[in-house]
Amino acid sequence: MAYTVHQAKTHFSRLLKEAEAGKEVIVMRGNKQVAKLVPIMDPAIETKLSRIGGFEGLIQFDDHVFDPLTDEQMIEYGFDNPEKDARLLAAMEPDILAAKNVK
Repeated sequence: MAYTVHQAKTHFSRLLKEAEAGKEVIVMRGNKQVAKLVPIMDPAIETKLSRIGGFEGLIQFDDHVFDPLTDEQMIEYGFDNPEKDARLLAAMEPDILAAKNVK
């Protein structure tokens, strides 16, 4: 709904209620649109967040999520891979030898 500046000043509280309800409120100066009132938060979302500290909807984890990883899982995730470590050391070996010769 579009309102003139005079109407907006006169009925500002009502326009705020309309914006909170999700209606589009446009303020016009003459034939030119100059402002749009919109709610800060969507009313549908606000009802979901009305409880402070509410944890509804969070994913529940099993206790095994915090168990230590097995050796196979460590290798699968790339944390402990002897082949990769050997390749890395072989690639770094010339640099290590060069550093030893410099000292």
